[in-house]
This record gives sequence, C-alpha cells and structure tokens, in this order.
Amino acid sequence: MSLPAKITKEMTVNQVLKLYPATIGILNQFNIDSCCGGNRNLEQASKEDKAVLEDLLSKLNSTLSR
Repeated sequence: MSLPAKITKEMTVNQVLKLYPATIGILNQFNIDSCCGGNRNLEQASKEDKAVLEDLLSKLNSTLSR
C-alpha cells in the first residue's frame, strides 16, 4: 500500500496518525485532540481546537518530505 502524497484537510486525525505516526508531536503542538476527537477531519478538528488549518497542514506535510 502506498501512502498518500500529502495530508489533506479531509483526512481524519486517526488516519493521519495511522499513516504517519511521527505527526503526533505536531498535532500536540496545535492542541489537536487525537484521543477523543480522532474521528474528526483535520478541518473540523482545527476549527474546534482553535488551530490555524493552513499552518497545521503545512507543518504536517513538511514532515512527509523528511
């Protein structure tokens, strides 16, 4: 199974963590609830947890190129 080329706002928090476990630190930095709120998509999670979606996606995707 090949991994998606990038993380998108439609992906759920749980999908991101399953595919890219190293992103947990970034989600924590942005105060994204990955425990009880793991089934929300990133757009919804960022809105509810008061994170800037564009900054979150940029930081998450920067980890994929490493």
